Amino acid sequence: MDDSDLFAAAHRQPTSRRPLLGLTILVIEDSRYACEAMRLLCLRSGARIRRADCLKSARRHLQVYRPSVLIVDLGLPDGSGVDLIEEAVAASPRVSVVLGTSGDDTGQDATLAAGADGFLAKPVTSLATFQEAILSRLPADRQPMGPRELQDEVIHPDRLAFQDDMAHVADVLNDSHEEKILNYVAQFLGGVARSVGDNPLADAASGLAHALSSGSPVNAEAARIAGLVQERMNQRLAI
Repeated sequence: MDDSDLFAAAHRQPTSRRPLLGLTILVIEDSRYACEAMRLLCLRSGARIRRADCLKSARRHLQVYRPSVLIVDLGLPDGSGVDLIEEAVAASPRVSVVLGTSGDDTGQDATLAAGADGFLAKPVTSLATFQEAILSRLPADRQPMGPRELQDEVIHPDRLAFQDDMAHVADVLNDSHEEKILNYVAQFLGGVARSVGDNPLADAASGLAHALSSGSPVNAEAARIAGLVQERMNQRLAI
């Protein structure tokens, strides 16, 4: 079933103020904060959003529906989003627009090498940037007619979504300190911290990533992150 066909009736054609009206965007993202940002961007743009938080859930969705746009986070709890991008690009019929997203500086190269149409660097908060990344890669018949109003709005996700991400990391760290798990934590926290402008947390995530890549002891870095995460979870009690 093609989601874009279901919602592309005449009364759902794109307009200058809602240029993504009629499109369904599947976002594969494990961060609640980043996903909330995507939800607000889709809402402002007129697009319908579907969400998955891991590769397994995304693949299950794609077995049933074909969205208009696929936005894939590269670092997911059960594997790399690059693998899903490669699968989506090779599928027939192909999703109209496939984009990768990451807070990692090397994410763009990996995304494009996998065959994606483009890349969104985190944090994704600019409405104009989000809309242009999709519209510039859509077929001409799926774009709004006439001049389009440039909406240079910056969205602000609910801070409680960030607190949910901290709870997620705490749960993951409580389960295991295996290298694979710590690599995931470093990647996940790095992206979330940069999205909210939390420099101490971003530095800690970078320190853990460096220790893992260099083969250095990681206990001190993992403990530092656990302490910072706990501090931020405590802030939720005060909200």
